[in-house]
Amino acid sequence: MHPPVDLAEDFERFKARVAAYLKPEDVGRVEAAYHFSFDAHRGQFRFSGDPYISHPLAVAETLAEWQLDTQALIAALLHDVMEDTAITKAQIADAFGKVAAELVDGVSKLDKIENQSYEEAQAENFRKMLLAMARDVRVILIKLADRLHNMRTLEALRPDKRRRVARETLEIYAPIANRVGFNTLYRELQELAFRHLYPLRYRVLSKALKAARGNRREVVGKILEAVKKRLPAAGIEAEVIGREKHLYSIYRKMREKSLSFSQVLDIYGFRVIVKDVPTCYLALGALHGLYKPVPGKFKDYLAIPKANGYQSLHTTLIGPYGTPVEIQIRTAEMNHVAESGVASHWLYKEDQSTLTDLQKTTHKWLQSLLELQSASGDSTEFLEHVKVDLFPGEVYVFTPRGKILALPRGATPVDFAYAVHTDIGNRCVACRINFESMPLRTELRNGDRVEIITAPLAAPNPNWLTYVRTAKARAQIRHFLKNQQSSESTALGEQLLSQALRAMDIDIRGVAVTVWDRFLRACGVKSKQDVLSDIGLGKRLPAIVARRLAGGLDAKQEAAAAGKAASTILIHGNEGMTVQLAKCCRPIPGDPIIGIIRKGQGLVVHTHDCRALSRSRRERGSWVDVAWAPDISRSFEVSIRIVANNRPGVLAKISAAIAEEESNIVNVSMDDDQGGTTSLYFTLQVADRIHLARILRSLRRIPEVVRITRLKD
Repeated sequence: MHPPVDLAEDFERFKARVAAYLKPEDVGRVEAAYHFSFDAHRGQFRFSGDPYISHPLAVAETLAEWQLDTQALIAALLHDVMEDTAITKAQIADAFGKVAAELVDGVSKLDKIENQSYEEAQAENFRKMLLAMARDVRVILIKLADRLHNMRTLEALRPDKRRRVARETLEIYAPIANRVGFNTLYRELQELAFRHLYPLRYRVLSKALKAARGNRREVVGKILEAVKKRLPAAGIEAEVIGREKHLYSIYRKMREKSLSFSQVLDIYGFRVIVKDVPTCYLALGALHGLYKPVPGKFKDYLAIPKANGYQSLHTTLIGPYGTPVEIQIRTAEMNHVAESGVASHWLYKEDQSTLTDLQKTTHKWLQSLLELQSASGDSTEFLEHVKVDLFPGEVYVFTPRGKILALPRGATPVDFAYAVHTDIGNRCVACRINFESMPLRTELRNGDRVEIITAPLAAPNPNWLTYVRTAKARAQIRHFLKNQQSSESTALGEQLLSQALRAMDIDIRGVAVTVWDRFLRACGVKSKQDVLSDIGLGKRLPAIVARRLAGGLDAKQEAAAAGKAASTILIHGNEGMTVQLAKCCRPIPGDPIIGIIRKGQGLVVHTHDCRALSRSRRERGSWVDVAWAPDISRSFEVSIRIVANNRPGVLAKISAAIAEEESNIVNVSMDDDQGGTTSLYFTLQVADRIHLARILRSLRRIPEVVRITRLKD
């Protein structure tokens, strides 16, 4: 069956465009793919009422504009057949080859994602698409062309669906287009998304821009004429283009800087295109001689290109009547890269020996998606990391050897450490910025020289997650902490289960593999490690697991010695995240203690007289017998309150007495009491209860000290 007459013209135009750069046999394969797709989508229509085949044809036309190869064009024409028809991946592979089938599979949504919300399902689909993109960038080029046509025809959808698709475009697809260098596509996706997400704001701004265009035409014409005269006078051959800023960039500037439209003066800009890099700087000097530059508004993206390969000189000048004028200066090749993108011409080539530094940078970013995937727990977390990573770096910092790294604005030395290498991030303990020791949460600024100090036994701090900015740092910290918690909870779980089994005269090492297998099948758990980890995190009670395992061993063993005392778990105080000393009572060695298994936290150790225990009487089944290990070598924090007469030098006397007893003061605060006394609150580091008693005796010898109390709860 021949295509309908209204599509025949579109197809012939597409075919002519493809024939301009493909071999005749390849054009024949593309035509065969069109007819295959036409037959597969027969009888299907879009919401607009157009035959469905019009959509894949429009997507393929966009890819032909970018001059993509035969496989990509075939995949574009077939990109919806697996999703919307009965055609399988195997059938596509048989007809058009394995590569085309893989590309189609990469852009197709997952068939069925059960028991998940729309957000989770979308995150899962994005993960699939982005990982396919990491293997072959043509996947995302097809998806971007698909999204572009969907955005151009969005009016046919319901308003709520329009807003959802527009928001998704603004958050995911437009930044991806920017990240791989498609500036023109990036701007169009932003404009279309803005129009559908905020239709009223779009109309108001559009109307205001048209009015401003008429009012400022004279000024813009005068500036354009002056620039065109100045450059040849300085012996510079250049093409000068006046351009209007996009509505979305004006809107974003208004929001970020809390400006009204009338306050956004630089809605017009000029682009100067010259023959080579030295001429760019000559043109900059000539223009700075024509109009005065605005201090701090010069950016050199020639020497330090953006992460997506963008190169240009940016400067803002004060033109006639005090009008700010933004000017971009670049070569013709840089202009082509900025407008058309670099990805379409080379990233799908497998020969990496011919890639430029810019191409390798972008390729490295694509490969980093695979790192994020391995470090992320689930699809939602992976998507969150990718969103963070999609916005190009705006802070450029130096390594001690002079290498430049681009990081997002607000990045910290921890982000820098992970950007250099995951192991350096994991072992980071301190940093020097411009040769001075600085906190790890310090925000980096352009030009900073950053040196990371590491230690062999160091580990990521969970607090880092509150201030890191890059996706890689966030993903790797979470990955490390999850693995650490898993190994610690497994070790604790094994101790607790061993204790419960010993109470029944059963050695945990004597539990046969067949008994474990039967237990795992009955509980629907994957492995023994998962069960032990659940026990350590308080998600399973060791006594119940022990009884079920004992039942699998022998009925006599289960009944035997149920009343025998269980062995005690020894606390060293440095067990990690799954054994915690309660902050309410701050136990220290020498205090009588008891442990409680808390769901999701692991084992929490309290003093015997802690008030939290009285609130946990109903949870006696989760209480665990614990005791201090005899060989503890670390310090513990303890809080005390000292009531002292308010006399000069009393704080110095107290501090000196504490220091003499070899204790460190972690924190101190005070309250003025009535009657001439002051309450001083100290957090001290002590070895044990005996050490604390020695400190308190020393403090009581100070004449001004009235009363000392150890603080709990």
